[in-house]
Amino acid sequence: MNTILFELGCEELPPKSLKTLQNALQDNLTQSLGEQNIVFDEVRSFSAPRRLAVQIFNVANDTPDKTETKKGPSIKASFDEAGELTKAGQGFLQGLNSQGLNVTKDDLITISDKKGEYIGYELTVKGEKVDDILPHLIQKALDELPIAKRMRSGADKHEFVRPVKWVVLMRDDTVIDATIQGLKTGKQTCGHRFHSPEFFELGKADNYEKLLENHQVVADFAKRQASIVEQVSQLSDEVGADAIVPADLLDEVTALVDYPVAMRASFDEKFLSVPQEALISTMQADQKYFCLTKDGKLQPYFIFISNIDSKDKSAVIAGNEKVVRPRLEDAQFFFLQDQKRPLFALSENLKTRIFQDKLGTIWEKCERIAKLSAFIATQIHANVDNATRAGLLSKCDLASTLVGEFPELQGIAGTYYARLNNEPSEVAESIAEQYLPRFAGDELPKTDIGVCLALADRLDTLVGIFGIGQVPTGSKDPFSLRRASIGILRILIEKKIPLNLVALIEQAIKNYGDKLPNLDKTFTDVMEFVGARYRAMYEERGVGVDGILAVQAINPHMPLDFDERIWAVERFKSEPSAKTLAQNNKRVGNILAKADGEIKASIDDNLLVETAEKALFAALVNSQTACQPLLEKADYEGVLKTLVSLDEPLTAFFDNVMVNADDANLKANRLALLKQVRELFLTVADIGELTL
Repeated sequence: MNTILFELGCEELPPKSLKTLQNALQDNLTQSLGEQNIVFDEVRSFSAPRRLAVQIFNVANDTPDKTETKKGPSIKASFDEAGELTKAGQGFLQGLNSQGLNVTKDDLITISDKKGEYIGYELTVKGEKVDDILPHLIQKALDELPIAKRMRSGADKHEFVRPVKWVVLMRDDTVIDATIQGLKTGKQTCGHRFHSPEFFELGKADNYEKLLENHQVVADFAKRQASIVEQVSQLSDEVGADAIVPADLLDEVTALVDYPVAMRASFDEKFLSVPQEALISTMQADQKYFCLTKDGKLQPYFIFISNIDSKDKSAVIAGNEKVVRPRLEDAQFFFLQDQKRPLFALSENLKTRIFQDKLGTIWEKCERIAKLSAFIATQIHANVDNATRAGLLSKCDLASTLVGEFPELQGIAGTYYARLNNEPSEVAESIAEQYLPRFAGDELPKTDIGVCLALADRLDTLVGIFGIGQVPTGSKDPFSLRRASIGILRILIEKKIPLNLVALIEQAIKNYGDKLPNLDKTFTDVMEFVGARYRAMYEERGVGVDGILAVQAINPHMPLDFDERIWAVERFKSEPSAKTLAQNNKRVGNILAKADGEIKASIDDNLLVETAEKALFAALVNSQTACQPLLEKADYEGVLKTLVSLDEPLTAFFDNVMVNADDANLKANRLALLKQVRELFLTVADIGELTL
């Protein structure tokens, strides 16, 4: 069969990185095999808590022979007039034979390149035994694994993420003798730590997975994970609930067990009065449990994955119920403790907490958010009083004991407490919504006040941090200003809110009073920074860079307007005449840029003498008339479709009309004509930026 098996046995590997290590080992080894021209069919990887392994199927026994060309002196320097080897030629020949070769003058070849002709020799290098070089390739693959911090075990100088206990390396049923990670290779491995702790011998490399299953180890990560998903689904269905199975948690749990056995446990229903996010958080993060919900509401059950197939499962279930109870009681205590004071009373604590040294306290930030939220509310016709109240309450839950214990509940806790304090529903909901979107693709605020708060919070941070000169550089962005900017753009675009960034940023700067040293620079820098986020946003959605640059060239200040222009340009690019129009627009732009002095605004139709320029003028006037109502309702696609009618007249103009005429009046009039053509296109985008 020619199957290679490599297994590295360790102490328990880090569960959060096990899948990454497995995939990296497979990728590294596959790459090395390819670089050595070793023929094989497939590399398959395995990982479990105490092992990383790969199987390589149908591996060649030897690397292929290869030919090396040895280059010597030039022909002229190598032979004399009689055709005999000179000292230089003989020296080359002797050098080859000193390597154990038996080369004569007749074996030499001629090598030609740009510099001339040279003598040479084609040396056939026999392939190597794959089993001889494989240990080095495996060690190299291990050395290149993405391990942040390696460790040594005892006096052993070899480093790895965990102490290595055994190494298996075999071809079919035969051990490949080598030393890897300081240990001699063999065919002995271990099964499950508890169910099958003794070493046993692997008979053949190709039945590795089956042999381990016989010793209660499911070595295939994907199969182990599929088993967990199936068991969890079955147990949740039995109580008519849906399991919450986050991908990261599922990967971690899969990495923690050799032989997954899912069990369902329960907890006291009294804990359901606590914010379910707190309960879910502690059960997922601390206990690695899968929580159950029904219609979005937490149920008094959880599912855990055991690494032992216990004969007394009820005892295991009872043990987990006993362990989780104190954690749920802690969450309940914090929740009840916070309710002893109204949410707004926690603001006193914020008056001594620093947001940023130069920008003041968190409470001062709340006051700015309240002002900016109120301003935004007036623009989108939301309730100004509610927007102001939400701003003042927005960060109060940061001083709560619940958020102190569960930082990920900021905003969520505030919403619960605001409801208990009978704050207006929109105010309560907005406290959690202010943090939306939290990541790419995340949901947006649903309420108008949530929109006000989310925008105000991000704008205040952007303006403040830029105002004190702490601009993000490279990969360093401690205040997540890039994410904040994209959040602002997403909200304004996807919620179809026609707000101007200029007004929003100016108002945010105004709210800082005299805290910011250079207001003009702050405004310019923030506008440029936010505007620069468009490219990343739209490239992710498949928009060409040229289309983005075409719209950015005219610098629209309203994100919703920017979005409408982008998609109009994208659709325009599929028009048959788009390429010619783009080229002609670029030509128009270049001509106007080189023109001396100011180009007049009006066109004198009496100075239109050529048939082509008269036709272009007529088409221009018709397009201007047709585009005006379309521009008023921001129908940019309609505008560009209308401007397609300028394709032929513009092409004919350039083919038949000399713009830089000797007559100064004719030249000035033609420049004015081109200026109006360009201005009409610039009402949508700079089409000249398109590279079609």
